[in-house]
Amino acid sequence: MGTTLNLSLPRLTTSLGLLFMAGAAALLLSGPANHTAPALPMPQTAIVPPATLQHRLDGEYSRAGRPIDAPRVTVRLRQPLEIMRYQVTAADFARCIGAGACKRLDHTAARGDLPVTGVSHVDAIDYANWLSRETGAVWRLPSDAEWAQAAGSRFTDDARGLDGSETNPALRWLADYEREANRKAASDPAPLPIGSFGANEHGVHDIAGNVWEWTQTCLRRVTQDATGRTTGETSNCGIYVVEGQHRAPMSFFIRNPKAGGCSVATPPDNLGFRLVREPNWRDRLRRLLSA
Repeated sequence: MGTTLNLSLPRLTTSLGLLFMAGAAALLLSGPANHTAPALPMPQTAIVPPATLQHRLDGEYSRAGRPIDAPRVTVRLRQPLEIMRYQVTAADFARCIGAGACKRLDHTAARGDLPVTGVSHVDAIDYANWLSRETGAVWRLPSDAEWAQAAGSRFTDDARGLDGSETNPALRWLADYEREANRKAASDPAPLPIGSFGANEHGVHDIAGNVWEWTQTCLRRVTQDATGRTTGETSNCGIYVVEGQHRAPMSFFIRNPKAGGCSVATPPDNLGFRLVREPNWRDRLRRLLSA
């Protein structure tokens, strides 16, 4: 007679799970059999831990026809974020141009260690796609919330203090005037070499410095009735949120914000970017095993 295998379903499931975990750990530690070195070295990155933020939502809000500040809500970002420590430099972008993957810019930076500026959203996407091909990793622009996660204590909340209850238009005008005056006072149009603004608590350098950074977040317009109930929301992915000393919505094709395409009174001085690295299967497996 043959041997009878007598395993209950829970015991069988546990055994298979242990076998899977052991095999996965071995695979994770073994590394790829035929590893090919990337054509470019990986950019320096910082790992930003998961966070719970009191975050002012992106978008333009109006209540009963009057502009208001976007609500400030609790946002839980449950995954760590790997983001470039520095903005993409002029030298970095020049390599992409030399490879024929990025379009030539309207100006040439005086130094290679300056952050690349005068780039459109399209330029940033072209660079991310090229860097992904060259390094074998997946790079992309951060979302508005991810940028806030990376900025940490350097994220600027430049709300005007308008909650929709003001019926005197002069109060709204004064709030707008004060905000724009503060923006102009902080204006510093000449980009400085990377590292000039130091690192925040996450090791991310120059964030909220004098170069604004593209995100992948599309502009939202939200309307509310007099009670604060949302009555409509539209999204325009021809316009994206840029982050820096303040938020600004910017048309995707704009390279020089002073030339137009920005719906705020004081446009950003310089448009640049940094990228987020998507976790690969090994990163995800490592997190699963450590959970």
